Amino acid sequence: MTELPDLTAVELVAQYRAKTLSPVEVTEAVLARIEAREPELHALYAYDPSSARADAKAAEARWHAGEPLGPIDGVPLTLKENIATRGTPVPLGTAATALTPAAEDAPAAARVRESGGVLLAKTTMPDYGMLTSGLSSFHETARNPWLTSASPGGSSAGAGAAAAAGYGPLHVGTDIGGSIRLPAGWCGLAGLKPSFGRVPVDPPFLGRVAGPMTRTVADTALLMSVLSAPDARDHLSLPPAELDWSSLDSPVAGLRVGLHLDPGVGLPVEAATLDAVTAAARVFEAAGAIVEPVEPFLTREMLDGLDVFWRTRAWSDMTALSPDRRAKVLPYIADWAAGGAEVSGVDAYRGFAQIDAISVATLRATSAYDVVLSPTCPVAAPPAEWASPTNDPARPFEHIAFTVPYNMSGQPAVSLNCGYTEDGRPIGVQLSGRRFDDLGVLRAAAAYERLRGPQRPWPIG
Repeated sequence: MTELPDLTAVELVAQYRAKTLSPVEVTEAVLARIEAREPELHALYAYDPSSARADAKAAEARWHAGEPLGPIDGVPLTLKENIATRGTPVPLGTAATALTPAAEDAPAAARVRESGGVLLAKTTMPDYGMLTSGLSSFHETARNPWLTSASPGGSSAGAGAAAAAGYGPLHVGTDIGGSIRLPAGWCGLAGLKPSFGRVPVDPPFLGRVAGPMTRTVADTALLMSVLSAPDARDHLSLPPAELDWSSLDSPVAGLRVGLHLDPGVGLPVEAATLDAVTAAARVFEAAGAIVEPVEPFLTREMLDGLDVFWRTRAWSDMTALSPDRRAKVLPYIADWAAGGAEVSGVDAYRGFAQIDAISVATLRATSAYDVVLSPTCPVAAPPAEWASPTNDPARPFEHIAFTVPYNMSGQPAVSLNCGYTEDGRPIGVQLSGRRFDDLGVLRAAAAYERLRGPQRPWPIG
């Protein structure tokens, strides 16, 4: 039998409605799972079991009365550390941040509370969210439940580890270059970067999104029905839209699928990843999709320009810190940000301009397709102690060439598991879609989930 922490949110809500399960017993089972795994995984920050128990008890009473607050009432969940929750400091993964309690809930936190979600904890992240790992000067290093010597990815590192280990079914991450999809790929999850502006965030910033990290596409869709509600604090958000997030059935026959195996720049794709993603494309083709190759479209100038701009932005943040606080920043991040110290205004602008260049190139290269398949990352999870797959602050973005284009273009993209390395590390395939077509991406993902065959058991102990 499936253990309670491993039931999906969709299954939990159905059982709450039928009164065959209680949020209290589910939450207790999830807390027991956390107590067993967390000493090894280091996925959580601000873990609050007493508050979770109180939330579960209140949800139980609402279900008994037949008056749930929303679609996820009583479902255990986590939020990434940088998503503010009232009364909890937001360290941004770094020991350099003053630990001031947040004055109010960020949009994602407000939405899940309004829907009755049982908040277990926040999840850990690296300094300023600028690493594809769980390495942090504030948190203990998060580890991958599939292979604890390996990284869970990042920057939604704790969220990836928590979801794979069964700390409840719903987890919310953030993504500005791959920070949802990369850990989803390395932890075997469904991780959606929604269309830019689909899920309100505060503070908003170009390319930044919040989105679900779950074990199933149906759970991702369920959580999107909550997260996508409007919030006036995000002036960059999309107009409110009535989307039927539960409508995931869609034919594959006739779907135009692009197969993108060479990003044009960055790390070469490992053989195991190449084989697994190609096999995923064949699954679509066997179901009647029209699969065509997508030529490389990212250039060295684009990736390096983005690096220059982000270094400059990071250095701007660093210079606002007192010297003693700046000394607490993770050395890898400090070294990387220092590369922006001498950038001229002209070069900073030229770097910023590459965002538009990436957007235009991505939209042109993918416009003919309903969905584009690619590796989520060219390589499998590196050691947990590495800051990134290169572990080199001079080459920080060589692994994000498949993910970052869709942050810049605003297109939705989701990572799903498509295979495993010889030592059992998951391999992610990314499915990206047309601008604003979040449902189309989730429908293609749900189809692949149905067609891909049995998956290995979750690493729950």
